[in-house]
Amino acid sequence: MSNFEYLKATEFDRAWLNFELDLPLKPAPGGKANPFYINRPGNPINELIDALLAPFYRPPKFFFSGHRGCGKSTELLHLLSNSDIQKKYWPINFSIREETDIIDLDFRDVLLAIGSRLFLEYRKQGGELPDQLLKELNGWQGKVEQQISTILKGRVSDYEIGASIAAFFVNAGLKMKLEPATRIELRQIVEKDITGLIAIINHIAAAIYKQEHRIPLILIDDMDKPDLDRARAIFHDHREIMLQPNCAIVYTVSSALFYSKEFDAIRDQALFLPNINLRTANDSMQHLQEGYRILEKFVTVRMDAKLIQPAALNQAITYSGGVFREQARIIRTAIGRARRRKITQIEVDDVEWAANEIRNEYRRILDKDDLKLLKIVHDSKRLEYSDRLRALLQVLALLEYRDEENWCDVHPVLRKML
Repeated sequence: MSNFEYLKATEFDRAWLNFELDLPLKPAPGGKANPFYINRPGNPINELIDALLAPFYRPPKFFFSGHRGCGKSTELLHLLSNSDIQKKYWPINFSIREETDIIDLDFRDVLLAIGSRLFLEYRKQGGELPDQLLKELNGWQGKVEQQISTILKGRVSDYEIGASIAAFFVNAGLKMKLEPATRIELRQIVEKDITGLIAIINHIAAAIYKQEHRIPLILIDDMDKPDLDRARAIFHDHREIMLQPNCAIVYTVSSALFYSKEFDAIRDQALFLPNINLRTANDSMQHLQEGYRILEKFVTVRMDAKLIQPAALNQAITYSGGVFREQARIIRTAIGRARRRKITQIEVDDVEWAANEIRNEYRRILDKDDLKLLKIVHDSKRLEYSDRLRALLQVLALLEYRDEENWCDVHPVLRKML
């Protein structure tokens, strides 16, 4: 996907590609928005941009969340291309899944990934760090290597020190991701000198700021994937440590944390990206035209409107529940069925078939008690604290919306099951 061209499809084969569920919407050359990017009304990402551009005493930290598929990764990439952000910050964006095993994520893994990416990305972009800092990094590296053998040792020149440290960070990242036994040992070593690792991060950040006259800004994606217990351990139990790096950071955070009592630990710096409102809480029959226009544009920037019947597009939007990823999944599944039927336009039957496929997936995981709770919420639209409710929100059986107040409803494809 590195050379992917964001071109509107005029036939199904190309449309199938354009609705890839995890298609990254990277900024276009010159910092322009991606051709497939859709700006939602009252976009909460603007609140995050304003907060980052506001004056601060210490580089800010933010906790960014939203339901699976609501567009968090896309909004972070869009933020990355903002010209004012580019002027004030030296930004980098990466996925934590590239650095470690996200199923077994730990706060020490995240800090090591921050230090690693700061160093490697700056060198990759042609930046040169001071010799004194390279020697300091080499000394820290040596302490770690006394207990875990990773890369070449011995006295080397300053140039080789830089190369050696780069190899260390790459090697350490691979071991954190692929070798559970070494991961445990490395975490123990890091925790013995956690202040040393944070000092290394801060020294790299200070060196970048001195040379670039911009503050490092780190946008970490996919940190919303670990379960609630791991999210608590990182952002509640070790909150103060995660705030220590002397650079601006936007952490993605599991939405489950927003529905837990531990949310209080990040409340002041938290931002939630809601789903698109397609109707109001009080009127299930009313269609909010603005929401429908946004989801229609989401489809028609990726494929020619002639490839889908208007009624089929309207039904696909309704079934999406205002979730971008669900919209992409419904359209892509409908495209697949239309291709197999050897027709040239998606019809209502294809969309209904796609919705039924999603419904069948939920039949495997929802029990009778789940369905009872879904019926209660569907009738009341109330969002309340509950472990069972949180689980249903996590799997998108329930979807949260925001007007003046938060409210929720069942995923539209599930209404027939109720």
